[in-house]
Amino acid sequence: MTRILKPKLDSHAPLEPHHGPKRVPNGFSLSDFLRGKLQALHDEGRYRIFAELQRERGHYPRAKWHHEGKIDEVKVWCSNDYLGQSQSPTVLAAMHRTLDETGAGAGGTRNISGTHHYHVLLERELADWMGREAALIFTSGYVANLATLATLGSQIEDMVFFSDASNHNSMIEGMRQSRAQKIIFKHNDPDDLRAKLEQVDANRPKIIAFESVYSMDGDIAPLAELAALAREFNALTFLDEVHAVGMYGAHGAGIAERDQVDVDILQGTLAKAVGIQGGYIAGSRDMIDFIRSYGNAFIFTTSMPPACAAGALASIRELRGARGATLRARQRQHVSQTKALLTERNLPVMPSESHIVPLLIGNSSLCRRASDELLARHRIYVQPINYPTVPRTTERLRITPSPVHNMDDIDALVEALDDVWTRLSLPRANAATQVPTTPTSTNQVPATRRKPVTVSS
Repeated sequence: MTRILKPKLDSHAPLEPHHGPKRVPNGFSLSDFLRGKLQALHDEGRYRIFAELQRERGHYPRAKWHHEGKIDEVKVWCSNDYLGQSQSPTVLAAMHRTLDETGAGAGGTRNISGTHHYHVLLERELADWMGREAALIFTSGYVANLATLATLGSQIEDMVFFSDASNHNSMIEGMRQSRAQKIIFKHNDPDDLRAKLEQVDANRPKIIAFESVYSMDGDIAPLAELAALAREFNALTFLDEVHAVGMYGAHGAGIAERDQVDVDILQGTLAKAVGIQGGYIAGSRDMIDFIRSYGNAFIFTTSMPPACAAGALASIRELRGARGATLRARQRQHVSQTKALLTERNLPVMPSESHIVPLLIGNSSLCRRASDELLARHRIYVQPINYPTVPRTTERLRITPSPVHNMDDIDALVEALDDVWTRLSLPRANAATQVPTTPTSTNQVPATRRKPVTVSS
């Protein structure tokens, strides 16, 4: 048997010249095209490099970093496991038990032997949590957005979407695949939305699609104003709560619960604050049945493993109760403390009224270097955020303090960032531009150092 050895690729290095088959004059070379596009990413400093991490049960946010044949311990400061629920003993026990009961996979699509008892229980729990008649689970939040918006836009004749300018790619793709008309309104701007709604026939079907917490800036949408416009212009509302569910509201159901705003379709994820994997929508019984019956991205996808559904179910029940309230309080405390200490060092904290703490750098190469310095010198992992995730010149580090970080972790992070900013001569904030430390959200607390909140397991 002939063994084929694959060349080892250093993802950090620029691509070497290609010495493959000669190109036909004036012809198309796929290899040249692919390598040219990849080289362009290297040249712009935004080639994506994945840190190889190994999480350790019970020790999050610590993780093992595999690199250059070595293993080092690092602290993770950019995870979307916002509340550390992936490590909850109750969640892990539910998943172990279900794995032993049912085996690994679901065995098929929801229509062909893939609807398990735990899927049904999870959908009932989600509907009750969101205060809706019904819910439907998907394999990811991305698929939930894509399937729902694509289905509504393609099935409802003459539908027009009104989409916030900062909506997530999954929402944009869903609307694009529907081939329905899309009108973009300025980010979080009800006045611009009104002006655009007034230009469309009052009898035409309309959906206003927006998020509650925007993941890169950390700002929060004016839900009440957007929902009021929807009622006035007879439009449906579609709200993406993926960066809010679990963390806001009296029971963690999201910003809509916190602000007591009613929307037609709530979309969320099970992969962030819930700590597992998957996505969902919640709404009227007819709406959920419609997407279940017509949504291709739901119909033709193998359903999530039963153990994941059981884990999500256990996590949600914790988040709705006393443990969830304690986790949310401790997260608010750590977010406030982190913002305050970064501000004291004149580090450029971008305005954010949520749990997301963006630090502006404004250059893709420097953003990559800052991330590398944090990891190599301080064993702190914060992924650089570059274009196309954010607009060019707004490249940043995105920090997500959690309940499982402690005050010493926060102090170490601030010292490390201060050192990196000095080493790389990165621009700092000044008194005129620095974000205020006074909380702007009802879910924030004053930025003073205090005794940590105890979280029981």
